[in-house]
Amino acid sequence: MQNNPHSPNSGIFSRISKPSLRQRRFIAMGTSAAIVIVGLGAFALLPPVRAIQTAGTPTMIAANDRDTRAPRMLENSAPFSFADLVERVSPAVVTITSETTTTESDADSDNIPAPFRDLFNQFGQGQKTPPQPHKALSAGSGFIIDKAGYVVTNNHVVDASKKITVKLPDGRSFTAKLIGTDAATDVALLKIASDKPLPIVEFGNDKTLRVGDWVVAVGNPFGLSNSVTAGIVSSLGRNIDQGSQQYTSFIQIDAPINRGNSGGPTFDLRGQVIGMNSMIFSPTGGSVGIGFAIPASLIHDVVAQLKEHGRVTRGYLGVNIQTVTPDIASSLGIKDGKGALVAEVVAGGPAAKAGFEQGDIVTAINGQAVEDANDLTRKVASVPTGQTAVFSVARQGKPLQVKVTIGTRPDAQQIASNAPGKDGMMGPASANAAGLGLSSLTPETKKNFNIADNVVLGAVITKVDPDSDAADKGLQPGDVVLRVGSRIIRTPADFQTGVAEAKKGGRNSVLLLVAHGQGGTGFVAIDIDKT
Repeated sequence: MQNNPHSPNSGIFSRISKPSLRQRRFIAMGTSAAIVIVGLGAFALLPPVRAIQTAGTPTMIAANDRDTRAPRMLENSAPFSFADLVERVSPAVVTITSETTTTESDADSDNIPAPFRDLFNQFGQGQKTPPQPHKALSAGSGFIIDKAGYVVTNNHVVDASKKITVKLPDGRSFTAKLIGTDAATDVALLKIASDKPLPIVEFGNDKTLRVGDWVVAVGNPFGLSNSVTAGIVSSLGRNIDQGSQQYTSFIQIDAPINRGNSGGPTFDLRGQVIGMNSMIFSPTGGSVGIGFAIPASLIHDVVAQLKEHGRVTRGYLGVNIQTVTPDIASSLGIKDGKGALVAEVVAGGPAAKAGFEQGDIVTAINGQAVEDANDLTRKVASVPTGQTAVFSVARQGKPLQVKVTIGTRPDAQQIASNAPGKDGMMGPASANAAGLGLSSLTPETKKNFNIADNVVLGAVITKVDPDSDAADKGLQPGDVVLRVGSRIIRTPADFQTGVAEAKKGGRNSVLLLVAHGQGGTGFVAIDIDKT
C-alpha cells in the first residue's frame, strides 16, 4: 500500500551531501531553505565523566520508579534546572563514528561557485580526474537501551558503514556489530560487548506527550560530546511528505539540535526517552528551533523486530490510496472528509482477493477510525502478516465490511501495479468538456504522449484550458481519464456524457480517475462550472 505519489511537497526533505575538502576551502555562501538530516558532524575528543550506577532491562513505562527526581522548579530561590536529569541520563548517550568508502573526488569543481571555479581552474585544479575510492568518516549520536549492549541510532548515521565505533562519555570505545536497520523509519540497532556494566536509558510513553511539555535533547553536535539542549514539544503527529517517512508521525521540538545530533535521544522530565532526533528544518544548515524526533513507541516496536529477526516486516493490503480532500468529498456527495480513497487495487494482492474495488473509501480498520491515507498506511503496517483485518468501506455511498488476510509488504521495487485488461478500442474521436480537450487512446496518441503500455482504456487529455479548475488541479496533456464518477471512459464522448450527467444532477464538480503521464493513478476532483 502506498500513498499518492504526486504530492506537491515531495522532495522537500533531503539530506545534505558532504562537500569535499577542497570545496570547503572555496565555498562561502548561504544555503537555500531545506530540511537537513542531522548526523554528519565533526569529530572531537570526548571528556571523561564519572560513572553511574546501571539500571535494569528497559521497558515501556510512564514513570521511573527507581529515581523520581525531577528538574528543580525552585530551590532556595534558584532558577529552574535540568541538572539532576542530565546527570542521570547523559552517561548512556554515545558518539557513533561510521567509516565508509566513497569515490568522491576532491578535484570535482562542478559544485564550486563560478567566481571561485575560475580561480580554481587557473591553477590546473579544476580538471576532472577519475574518482578514487577513499575512506570517509562521519559521526552521529546514539543511546544504550539494554545492559546487554544494545544501542539505538538513526539508519542514516550507519548506512553503508564498513566499521562502526561507539564511544561512551567515560572514554570507553567499542567496535559495534550492526544487528539490523529499517530505512523506512530511519532506525538502526547496534550491539557492543563490554566486560563492565553499561549505563542505560529507558523508553518512556510518547503517547502522553502534550504540546508545550518540556523536553531535553542530549547528543554530540559537531563532535561536541554530551551537549545538552532543552525546549518544548512544538507539535505532535507531524507528517513529512517524504516517501521514506510514510510510517513515522514525528514529534516536533524546539530544543536546538544540529549535525551530529542524529540518533540522539530526546527525554521527558522523568529522564525517559520519548523520541530520537532525526531531522531539522533549516535555511542555514544549523538549528532554527524546528527539529523532528521519531516517537519512542515506534522505535520500541522496530527495535523489537530487529532484535528478533534482524529486519522489519509490515502488513500489506495491496492498494494505492490517497486522502479524501474536501474537493473529493464534495464531488462524491459526502459530508465527512475522513478516510482513505482507493485509487488502485494491486492485481493479485490481498485487497484484490478480498474484493476491494477502485473508488472504495476506507473509513476504519478493526474498529479504529481511519483519518487519512497516512493513517491507513500505518495502521495496516502494524497488522501482523497472516492476520485477518476487518475494513469498514464506503462503496458508492453504501457502507460494507471487507475481511482481508493481511500480506507481507514487499520491497518498494517489488510492488506491482495493476494492468488493465485488453479491452477493444473505439475509433479515433475528440471532445471538449470542463476545460479539457480529449482524444481517443490510439497507438498514435500513446506514442505522441509517451503513455505507458499498460494504459489501454480511457480518453487522452490533449489540451488544458489554463483558466480552468482542471489546470489548477494539475491535469496535463498526456494524462488519461479512466473514469468520471462511476462511469468507465472508453471514448472522449463518454467523458462529455459523464460531465453532462453531473450538471443535470445539479452537481458542480466531478471526480475523475486519472492515469498520470508521469506515472501512477489517482483521483482528481474538478469544478465543472469553472471553465
